[in-house]
Amino acid sequence: MKLDFRILLFALMISVFALGACVTNNSNVNPPTATSSPSPSPTQESKTPTKDPYRSRLTLAVLDALLTNEEFVSQLKTKLEITSEQLEELKNVSTAEVNRLRTTNAENAMARPGEERARASEQVERIVGQEKASQFTKLADEFWEKGGEADSSASNKPASSSGPNSVPTDTRVVVNIPAYRMDLFKDGSLVKSYKIGIGYPEFPLPQGLRKAQTIIFNPTWTPPDSPWVAKMKNITAGEKIEAGSKLNPLGPIKVPIGMPSLIHGGKSPAKLGTFASHGCVGLTNAQVRDFALMLSEISGNEVTQSELTAYLKNPTETKTVKLKKSVPVELRYETIVLEDGALHIYKDVYEEDTNTEENLRAVLEANGSSLDQLSETERTQVLAALNAMSAHPGTASPQPTSEAKDSTDPKDTSDKATSKKKPTAEKKVGKNQKEVVIQLASLTRKGYPAPVNYDTGTGKPSKGTTSAAR
Repeated sequence: MKLDFRILLFALMISVFALGACVTNNSNVNPPTATSSPSPSPTQESKTPTKDPYRSRLTLAVLDALLTNEEFVSQLKTKLEITSEQLEELKNVSTAEVNRLRTTNAENAMARPGEERARASEQVERIVGQEKASQFTKLADEFWEKGGEADSSASNKPASSSGPNSVPTDTRVVVNIPAYRMDLFKDGSLVKSYKIGIGYPEFPLPQGLRKAQTIIFNPTWTPPDSPWVAKMKNITAGEKIEAGSKLNPLGPIKVPIGMPSLIHGGKSPAKLGTFASHGCVGLTNAQVRDFALMLSEISGNEVTQSELTAYLKNPTETKTVKLKKSVPVELRYETIVLEDGALHIYKDVYEEDTNTEENLRAVLEANGSSLDQLSETERTQVLAALNAMSAHPGTASPQPTSEAKDSTDPKDTSDKATSKKKPTAEKKVGKNQKEVVIQLASLTRKGYPAPVNYDTGTGKPSKGTTSAAR
């Protein structure tokens, strides 16, 4: 009997060791905390979209431009203790990237913005180390956002707009990058709109709040060491091109808005609504002349048409006009815009993953509505458009989360209720389509204002825009 008991005890011990080995093996695959609570369902995950802790906008081409700025380099040394050797390697890497863009003609190939940012992140981390990499990119992004200008005092600093699709209550310029649109507001009223060209993915337009302080007529141009410059005939990087020269791409007028960005002319109408510049807002010559008049007017020191003509009469003479009041220039990146009852969903051109249900809900809630209050047909159309205009559209039609339920009463047999239940054929979104517009009857007269006196650069009035008294 004792022998049988010992055999039983030995077998039990073997089983315990075997079980312990299974638990240890599993713990190498799954964290121990994973067993304390069940995994969330797919529906729960879609309710709370995962947010990246920080998304840098830095590209190596942008870094190449930043490293030419003494103040930025000084901050790297003092704030992050970046060594001279590391700075030299960063310059070599960013210059090599510029050369790569030059030799591969990458601008015409339209590089993926996400890939450009990832390449910059990898190189920065390799050179300065993982610990300092995030601080480095944040400092670079902050410097890029502010245009290299020092912080102004709180009393003089204009307030940034708060909330999605916010309408300014002051005087300012608002640029919405993915909409290829620039608006001028005077005392909270929209007075003029322009169709624009934006920065290439490698040389994106910055985002944030900047300011215009001067208008420069007949500007000179010093070509940067960039791939697009290398492709130009009779142009050498660093050698100044005189005002009025046919080789000068800035056109007759430029408005600096902080390093290294400008609002300038020189673009053909075909370049508007496309990637057309290197970190700048591009306009046609006719547009920039009109913009200069409007900007001077809203700043308080109106330049007359006769004065503008006189300034431009001698194209080789540069004339700088200082504005009486600096005008805030707000550079936005909004791909979901409610505009006078129509929901505009723009292509996520810089691949910032902004076409999300979470951002859609924020836009609707800012206008006193919600995704739940839309009809089933409207929700289906909106979510399909979000997917189609996203940086990485999926193949399956997206479905609203469990919060977005059809509010139609099943017992309601009225025509209104029946029309909500009837699906409508969805228009297929084209591969190169830049915008989808969905009318939302319940939100008529709500949202951001439609373009006013919209200048599309063609010299012809745009259909469907309103006029404002000047």
